Amino acid sequence: MILKAFRNGLGSLIAGVDCLTRPAKKQRSPEAQAKVDAAAASLALYQFHACPFCIKVRRVLHTLNVPVALHDVNKSPAAEQVLIQKGGKRQVPCLHIKEDDGTERWLYESKAIIQYLETRFADE
Repeated sequence: MILKAFRNGLGSLIAGVDCLTRPAKKQRSPEAQAKVDAAAASLALYQFHACPFCIKVRRVLHTLNVPVALHDVNKSPAAEQVLIQKGGKRQVPCLHIKEDDGTERWLYESKAIIQYLETRFADE
């Protein structure tokens, strides 16, 4: 119990520092940003607010200016159930990707998610 409280406190501290030190958002033309916004509508990030790996992913989302729906698995039992049932495990961060052909992917691991985001949105 003490370890959980310490972990949550430390995570909240890291989240606070992240808010204070975020880099500027990527600037795009209104047309390019509208295209990014449309593409981001097919994405959702399942995460914990104070998880350092989730913070890394959210920081990249912020920097790339990609508005993705966030689902906090600790605060939403419904989001937790969707993650477990469709994604296969209760692990965060997890990026839910709905492809144009209707298929769905559940991408785990912060490095893989960041690589996907940078590949898809860095040049837009």
